[in-house]
Amino acid sequence: MSDAEWPRTWRRHDLADTYDVIIIGGGVHGLATAYYLAANHGITNVAVLEKSYIGSGGSGRNTAILRSNYLTPEGVRFYDRSVKLYEHLAADLNFNVMFSQRGHMTLAHNDSSLRTMRWRAEVNKRQGVDSDVIGPDEVKDLVPHMDTSPYARYPILGALYHPPGGIVRHDAVVWGYARGADTHGVHIHQKTTVTGIDVDGGKVTGVQTDRGRISAPVVVNCTAGWSTLISDMAGVEMPVQTFPLQAAVTEPVKPFLNTVVVSGTLHVYVSQTDRGELVFGASVDPFASYSIRGSLEFTEGLGGHVLELMPALSKMRLLRQWAGLCDMTPDYSPIMGPTGVDGFYVDVGWGTYGFKAGPVSGEAMAACIADGRPPEIISAFGIDRFTDGRLVGEKGAAAVGH
Repeated sequence: MSDAEWPRTWRRHDLADTYDVIIIGGGVHGLATAYYLAANHGITNVAVLEKSYIGSGGSGRNTAILRSNYLTPEGVRFYDRSVKLYEHLAADLNFNVMFSQRGHMTLAHNDSSLRTMRWRAEVNKRQGVDSDVIGPDEVKDLVPHMDTSPYARYPILGALYHPPGGIVRHDAVVWGYARGADTHGVHIHQKTTVTGIDVDGGKVTGVQTDRGRISAPVVVNCTAGWSTLISDMAGVEMPVQTFPLQAAVTEPVKPFLNTVVVSGTLHVYVSQTDRGELVFGASVDPFASYSIRGSLEFTEGLGGHVLELMPALSKMRLLRQWAGLCDMTPDYSPIMGPTGVDGFYVDVGWGTYGFKAGPVSGEAMAACIADGRPPEIISAFGIDRFTDGRLVGEKGAAAVGH
């Protein structure tokens, strides 16, 4: 088959004058919301507006780790639903998203961390999530290259092990949702920048773009990095700060790492792709910025911490590094649902953990828009919690990216 005969994964459309729903942001959250609006609720007159290309933002710049071993009951239930959706997403979309449930291990290097791991394990179990604390010997069995000796600079006292966790191919998830949404009639508009949001009498009436005005009674902000700028266009303030998050990848080697490894103390996580590369990451940079340039300081710190965990990796070569933008809220939980402007919805504030929440966020936001009220699974994440003092504190389980 020649290149000319390959069918398009999603179609090009002329920009219509009006839609029932406009979604700003062509990443996994925006596309999943569009897909579930059409597939679950029959709302197909939907436009997804992306200023660059589909998946060009956080959805294409993350390390694609999935898990549900969070700290709060609200967070655990929410992310567990997402993992469940990911488990059969390939079949639902008829698109191989390459989900590999290889397990997720969070190391404890001191007594305080070990207590937190036991706390998280009990919260997880109460919500029916497979998660338990294991000792150094079990850590060594799962990751033979790990230095679990008592003479390590940061001795490993145990770990929170979460078998359902794993990795997925982020590009495939984006493409699968885009194709699924397109099949149901959703219009996907790339290279379309939103320049303003029209509000009349406290109600959304449409958006302004660099290709003209579009009217719509519902507008959804599904952006990352730029979420505050978009919300400001509608007159909605967001308690969000944007920070860069860097990651790096090595040359491919024979597969040897069969689980995701995270150390909160060292601010590092590592997994191995199906092609054999090691993907590394750390916590967000310590300053608010819109820069996505890599830094030598990050590479040196990351490399040193990885070698403290697995000294045998010292000869591996780092091929490239990159950065993305993370929107951090005060309680490390997202902001989802309606706002004070009628018809303006938000699905923002995802910090370093937005990709793993893509399916459940899309499903829940679609239900919120169709039914006119937030479903129970996201009711704790409303923007009014910041004025009512009902914070959902996830820093203990989300402060390190994955």
